[in-house]
Amino acid sequence: MSAPFTTVSILNVPFINTTNAAFVAQLKQDILAHHNRFVVTANPEILMYAREHPDYQQVLKQADYITPDGIGVIQGAQILGTPLPERITGYDTLLDLLQWGHEQRQRVFFLGAKPEVLKQVVATVKTQYPNLVIAGALDGYYDDEATVVDQISAAKPDMIFIATGFPKQEFFIAKYRHRVDGLWMGVGGSFDVLAGAVKRAPKFWQDHHIEWLYRLIKEPSRFKRMLVLPRYLRLVKKIAKQS
Repeated sequence: MSAPFTTVSILNVPFINTTNAAFVAQLKQDILAHHNRFVVTANPEILMYAREHPDYQQVLKQADYITPDGIGVIQGAQILGTPLPERITGYDTLLDLLQWGHEQRQRVFFLGAKPEVLKQVVATVKTQYPNLVIAGALDGYYDDEATVVDQISAAKPDMIFIATGFPKQEFFIAKYRHRVDGLWMGVGGSFDVLAGAVKRAPKFWQDHHIEWLYRLIKEPSRFKRMLVLPRYLRLVKKIAKQS
C-alpha cells in the first residue's frame, strides 16, 4: 500500500500529517474496501512509554495510521519545526465512524471497559445509531484471549474498537489483526465517555487546548500521569536544539 499521508516524526513515532476530515474520509474508503487497518491515537504518555519499552515501539511501527491525540503532540511537532494541522482524537474519530457506520449499516465490535460501562455503550449506540449492526460486545475483563479473538472473527465486523487502554490494546491488535480484514482501533477511555461514565471537557476547554486540565480537576488521581508531559516537552526541546 502506498501511504495516503505524509508523516511527521516525534520521538521516532510517525504521525499522519493531515486533517481530521481527510483522515476520516480515508478510513471510510479503507473500510468499504475491506482493507486491514491498525489505528493508534497517540499522546505524549504513549510516546514516552514507547521510548522506554522497545517492544511497544515495535508495535507502533506496525500501525497504518498514528494520529496526534493530545495537544502535547501538536506542541512537540511545532517545537521540532514540523507542525501538524490539528489534533485527531480517538473519541472524535470513533463518533464520526459510528455515525457513518449507522448510515452505511456497517458491522461493529466493541471490546473493553467494565461490564456495566460496556452495557451502557451498547444501549447508547443502539439509541443513537440504530442502523449500526452491533456484531459483538465483550468487556475488558477476559482471561482467554483466544476465545475473544474467535468471537471477533466469527462476528465478521467491519470495525473493531478496543478500549482496554495502552499498551494492552495495541499489543492485542498487532497480535490478532490478521484474523479480520477491517479497521482495528484502540480507543482507550472512549467507552467511558460514550457511556456517560466520564464527562468530556466542555467545548471551551477543548477549544483552548486545556482539556487535560479539566480532566485533572475532575480526576486528581491522574496527577502522576500528567507529570509525563513536562518531561516529554523537555526532551523534545532538547532534540530540537541538537538538530
